[in-house]
Amino acid sequence: MTQGTPENRATAQLLARYRKPDSARGVLELVITAVPLCVIWTLIWVALDHGYWLALLLEVPAAGLLVRLFMIQHDCGHGSFFRGRVANDWVGRAIGVMTLTPYDYWRHNHARHHANSGNLDHRGLGDIDTLTVREFRGQSRWRRTLYRLYRHPIVMFGVGPTYLFILKHRLPIGIMRSGWKPWLSTMGTNVAIGVLVAAMIRLVGYGPFLLVHLPIVVLAASIGVWLFYVQHQFEHTYWSHDETWNFHDAALYGSSHYQLPAVLRWFTANIGVHHIHHLCSRIPCYRLPDVLRDHPQLAGRGRITLLQSLRTVRLTLWDEERLRLVSFGEAASASTARP
Repeated sequence: MTQGTPENRATAQLLARYRKPDSARGVLELVITAVPLCVIWTLIWVALDHGYWLALLLEVPAAGLLVRLFMIQHDCGHGSFFRGRVANDWVGRAIGVMTLTPYDYWRHNHARHHANSGNLDHRGLGDIDTLTVREFRGQSRWRRTLYRLYRHPIVMFGVGPTYLFILKHRLPIGIMRSGWKPWLSTMGTNVAIGVLVAAMIRLVGYGPFLLVHLPIVVLAASIGVWLFYVQHQFEHTYWSHDETWNFHDAALYGSSHYQLPAVLRWFTANIGVHHIHHLCSRIPCYRLPDVLRDHPQLAGRGRITLLQSLRTVRLTLWDEERLRLVSFGEAASASTARP
């Protein structure tokens, strides 16, 4: 690992003054997210008697609020949402029941993501699986087919997110031999989810519960994976081998600034300011806009608009020669062009 450029190291030091959480602001952000979610959930349930299409319209803002709740849990995992660690951890665990995400297990994996983002020699948990062009060519036909299937939009943003949140998170996949703590986190969350689901089914009925909640979870899961994808899978992102990788450059060049419309920035709790988040993960989500306001020169780093983000779906392989993500077609063309 090399040292980051002096400019990027200085920027990281400059951001330290934004790290202090405001617990009162945190409580407010939590209330204006959780209360509307409960209200809209109830409205969807009531709307079932007046036609499911009306109910489906309300599923969209409900899914957006569940995504926002996950982002609050995400900040709790970084210890940045409230001042105290106890408050962060127990609010994070409680939200994890709502988001079907075992908090302590997820926090462990997410910390590994932050520690190794953009490092080709430390890919694994907490990342979108990404092969280099050379690695892809060296795979068997069967493995290349599997990778193409994994990278297909229907799998990446449809089937995959539902599997991740509903099934995969029920076991501490990847760290099952790491002791009892991952098991306690996942099994404790599973028990709490079971109790909550049983209570809701008893209250509203099995069919209505599935009709209301399942679309919310599925849609929120897809939105969450899409956000994570765009934050690191853009054309001129950053990937490097261990000997040349460094944390500060990976944060600023390997994470995007996903510039969304104001309403979407609110629903996603400013997670689109991802390059700043990776450079200083202890900054609360509600203070990230302050960084861009005070340091507008950072707004252009890795900037991607909503329209531009749609084009990232075709990017599937890291080209170590051109230092950018390329599509399967571009990789094939480059291979054919070589003597």
